[in-house]
Formats: sequence, structure tokens, C-alpha cells
Amino acid sequence: MKFDMGAQTLSSLRQQTAGASQDLGTLVRALVVAGEPLEGRFNGAGRAGFDAFKLHADQIARELNTSLSGILHGQTGAARSFSQGDQQMAEDARTVQLTTDFDAARFGNR
Repeated sequence: MKFDMGAQTLSSLRQQTAGASQDLGTLVRALVVAGEPLEGRFNGAGRAGFDAFKLHADQIARELNTSLSGILHGQTGAARSFSQGDQQMAEDARTVQLTTDFDAARFGNR
């Protein structure tokens, strides 16, 4: 199994998540507005559900945004760790290369 992630993958993912966070709150509010013409045209559990959703729409939008913010925070940490690990691996490789005696690996006449 090969795992290959480009340097910009996590950055791109963070940008998409940040955009989705803003869009999601807007979509929740738009859903309430879109449903308003139906208000009063149905009764029972459907109406109770819609009324509860409408009443809590701002709270739902905030909680969704908070959740996506937590995901964004995790992605930021992952990007930082990935970058630090990449830099550390490069430094370790340079250190090993500088201390390696390549002459000892020659198989020909000395």
C-alpha cells in the first residue's frame, strides 16, 4: 500500500472545510426561509418538527459551525505535524549523509 500526500493537500482541505463551515450555516438559515411558505399548511408531528427546527435554527447553525471549526483545528494540527515531520526527515537524512563514509562502500581496488 502506498500513501502519497502532496504538500498542499492538507492546506487545500483546510480551505474547503473553512468554506463549508460558512456555507453550512447559511444553508440552515435558507432552509428555514424556504420552508416558511409551508408553515401553517400542515399539522401534527410534521409541524411540531418544523417549528422546533425553526426555533432552534440559529443554535443548529452555531453547533454545526462549532463542529466544523473543531475539524478545521484538527486539520491545522495535522498539517503542522506533517510539515514538521517532513522537515525533520530531511534534516535526519542530511545528518546521516554527512556522517556516512562512502569510501568504505567501494568494492574495487583501493
